[in-house]
Amino acid sequence: MPATPPLRKLQKIVLGFFAIALLLFGITFVVDWAVLRVRILGNWQPYGSVTVRHYYAVAQKNNKVQFIFDPTQPWTCVHSLYPHVGYFPCWYLSHHPEQRTDL
Repeated sequence: MPATPPLRKLQKIVLGFFAIALLLFGITFVVDWAVLRVRILGNWQPYGSVTVRHYYAVAQKNNKVQFIFDPTQPWTCVHSLYPHVGYFPCWYLSHHPEQRTDL
């Protein structure tokens, strides 16, 4: 029986690593979603609020960017690891209180 080339072994290891990482991501996402659903059904504070400064970056013809700032306002967020039901996680918004939209 011929020996497996080292490159083939490395390829199997890398593919196995990515398969395990994808599986772990899927499991954590589903568990996070289920915990959020239970919190929503039980009304156990599934949503939070973080004060965010939002601004628009408008590209102009002369290769400059004009910034248009909105007033600081609270944004609704979810107490979860991943974004769900159209909201960012509260941990993400608290670490990124400035949100930029490029136009």
